[in-house]
Amino acid sequence: MSTRLDHRNPLVFDTHELGRRPGALQRVTRTVDAPKDLGLQGVIGTPEGEPVELDLRLESVMEGVLVTGTARAQVTGECVRCLEPLEREVEADFQEMFSYPDADDRGRSRQARSDDDSADDESEDITPLEDGLFDLEPVLRDAVVLALPMQPVCREDCPGLCSTCGARLADDPDHHHDAVDIRWAALQGLAGSLQDSEKDEMSGEAPDSASAAEKQEK
Repeated sequence: MSTRLDHRNPLVFDTHELGRRPGALQRVTRTVDAPKDLGLQGVIGTPEGEPVELDLRLESVMEGVLVTGTARAQVTGECVRCLEPLEREVEADFQEMFSYPDADDRGRSRQARSDDDSADDESEDITPLEDGLFDLEPVLRDAVVLALPMQPVCREDCPGLCSTCGARLADDPDHHHDAVDIRWAALQGLAGSLQDSEKDEMSGEAPDSASAAEKQEK
């Protein structure tokens, strides 16, 4: 069951001043506190309670009220490359139609409404006004999400982290590790073992040669 809209909610707007006169315009500027989880949760978004600036244009049309607007807010997140915190301003544009409760009965006959299946499909995407009020929060959430990057970076050329040790490459552009092919490393180890064996054999043959020389002298 849906709850009734509360006009005291800063994201609820009143359209009564338009008077249902097609062509009537109203401009509204308002700063509201960001609702909870505004953005891409766990990636980037506007912290709850941070100011969100709204610039709206309300236009009365035959079917209802067409709302066109822009939202501006500071968003925070984490760079996906270097994992450093980032902060920037986002600007989200949106447009939404809020229909009058009796919009379907205006200007069309019952037979025309029953034959117009496409109009029925479109009406499912239109949110009705409630006592002349509309709630902007769902529209705001969708607009902000679409305006945010799915993979935010602190800067476009962020080099990220070293895959070997995790060092932040932006702090040390010359950072590198000597690349060692594990196959050559294994061969080098084998060669070292052979050299050690040869040294042991040579050191073991020296006393035998000396004793043989002593026997010949005798």
